[in-house]
Amino acid sequence: MTKLAFVFRTPPYGSSSSREGLDTLLAATAFCNEEDISVFFIEDGVFNLLAHQQPEKIHQKDFIRTFKLLELNEIEQRYLCEESVVERDLADKEIILPCHLLKRADIIEKLQSADKIFTF
Repeated sequence: MTKLAFVFRTPPYGSSSSREGLDTLLAATAFCNEEDISVFFIEDGVFNLLAHQQPEKIHQKDFIRTFKLLELNEIEQRYLCEESVVERDLADKEIILPCHLLKRADIIEKLQSADKIFTF
């Protein structure tokens, strides 16, 4: 089976990229085995996992909670970039989805094993 990697690099609001990426990821879960899908949150993409966001204040729809569906779909290969978290001073912030914390170099190594990479 084809191994798919979904990379979230952009913040959740300001563009539709993260929301479209999440929709694509959830659609893929319907057609792929959970072990063939991995999800990475790097750079500003780490903001997609912050709890207690208030998008209604900027007239945006709250889609962040939808990331929790990854647990229900048994997508266990979820990775959060340690350097991105530290650079953005988010180490002590609550996130909505448990992820494996990895160094950037380890994320690059995991991405090299993917057949297809989708970046949002």
